[in-house]
Amino acid sequence: MKSLKLIGLAFGASLALSSAAFAQDVTVAVAGPMTGGESAFGRQMKNGAEMAIADINAAGGVNGKKLALNAEDDACDPKQARSVAEKIAGAKIPFVAGHFCSSSSIPASEAYADGNVLQITPASTNPLFTERKLWNVARVCGRDDQQGLIAAQYIAKNYKGKNIAILNDKTTYGKGLADETKKALNKAGITEKMYESYNKGDKDFNAIVSRLKKENVDLVYVGGYHQEAGLILRQMRDQGMKTVLMSGDALADKEYASITGPAGEGTLFTFGPDPRNKPTAKKIVEAFKAKGIDPEGYTLYTYAALQVWTQAVKKAGTTDAKKVMETIKAGKWDTVLGPIEIDAKGDLKQIDYVVYKWDAKGNYAELGAKGS
Repeated sequence: MKSLKLIGLAFGASLALSSAAFAQDVTVAVAGPMTGGESAFGRQMKNGAEMAIADINAAGGVNGKKLALNAEDDACDPKQARSVAEKIAGAKIPFVAGHFCSSSSIPASEAYADGNVLQITPASTNPLFTERKLWNVARVCGRDDQQGLIAAQYIAKNYKGKNIAILNDKTTYGKGLADETKKALNKAGITEKMYESYNKGDKDFNAIVSRLKKENVDLVYVGGYHQEAGLILRQMRDQGMKTVLMSGDALADKEYASITGPAGEGTLFTFGPDPRNKPTAKKIVEAFKAKGIDPEGYTLYTYAALQVWTQAVKKAGTTDAKKVMETIKAGKWDTVLGPIEIDAKGDLKQIDYVVYKWDAKGNYAELGAKGS
């Protein structure tokens, strides 16, 4: 009996030790659209976060502790995003890589600020995200006023004297991007023939397409997401139109090509220089491909967000969100995207957008820096 009792005590002690070790893990979060129309980007973010945490833990963790991941779904819905943010803050999680949609990141950031959570978005490009002087926000991507400018420069150079139309889906991201592109185009002396809105989630665009056809539009700029952009493109082709469709970074997923098929050939969009081609990402890209994952779109941006936070935590010697953010803004960080510096607002100090073109095989390639 005595030996059994000792065995029981030893087993209980080992459980207590393993529980204590698990309790010492630092939980971080990734939040984005794991379901819904933009779930392809949620998968990109989750893939990036999981790989980053696996690599960080394999290298010894952070300040003697391992990282654990909590993935949350906001479905790109502002109310759900706010609820997710309150849940993460309530759990005392010090850091979140998220969200994807600007309409989610912006309301969520306020709950994170109140709950002492540091937020780095890999993908939200609306300028308002960093313009409200919140202490806790940063991004490792560019802004729509930068992205819209590059799109406008490309259009002005290659479609001068042509008929241009601008559409938007009324979302924070889509309308913001369309408006920035319109502003830059108008400043360059180009006035669009048509400016029209639609609702995110719409399927039937024949009325809008008929107007585009009536106006003999040569290029239509779509401020919105890949699902609707793909349907607009298909319905233009169904009406015999050869109009070029151009959009923003929300087309940086192969799901766009699965919607359009070969008809998507020639579609243009803006995005940062493809991180898969950077020397700093070579080993990570190979590791993703070994797992059968193409780290396209915002996969490596999410990985980079975890890298920035982890390096700053090590330098600060703490996970305290305010101290870590101060450290982030004062430093330079090595990431898969290359060296990153964050300014006082939380924006990248240097950002370049390029124009990409989809081909008939469902792949996209850069046309050149700054849309040249």
